[in-house]
Amino acid sequence: MDKPQRSTNVTYHSSAVTREERLAATGHLGMTVWLTGLSGSGKSTIAVELEHLLTTAKIPAYMLDGDNLRHGINGDLGFDATSRTENVRRAGEVALLFADAGMVAIVPLISPYSADRDRVRARHAEMGLRFVEVFIDAPIEVCEERDPKGLYKKARAGEITGFTGIDDPYEAPETPELVIDATSSPPETAERIKQLIT
Repeated sequence: MDKPQRSTNVTYHSSAVTREERLAATGHLGMTVWLTGLSGSGKSTIAVELEHLLTTAKIPAYMLDGDNLRHGINGDLGFDATSRTENVRRAGEVALLFADAGMVAIVPLISPYSADRDRVRARHAEMGLRFVEVFIDAPIEVCEERDPKGLYKKARAGEITGFTGIDDPYEAPETPELVIDATSSPPETAERIKQLIT
């Protein structure tokens, strides 16, 4: 897919607040923790727990859940490949802002295509911000058995087309910072991620 068209006649305005000053204010450097995996793998459940753990530890964190974003900033997007790419791009840019502000942005998002996730990683590198990719690895059989939103059932019935893992591909990360075996969703999963990033 071609890069999105860039705005013209705009100038980037740098803040007078340095990253070091933000660190002094929050006690923690901002970053993005990107949880990717199939629908039903447990991304959002883990993200909720991680956000709670970090906040309890006085580390500013905010969860940017994929469904939540589609209620607002991404509400105009569908689920075709082009829309999914734009969905990931927008989520990545919002996460970048949170990370730059000194927060831990937690993004549980299927984000099925490797190239889209790599672009988000590259944007963080460009801004000098840490990007941690966590693969929530659960086989489709397990996700389909869980089917918390009933989406696999609808996809199998032909009510939903282009569903990730059924008739649209999921490209697993090749070199994520962490792989979580989500077949059993152990309670210490979020703690493992917290230990990695703190």
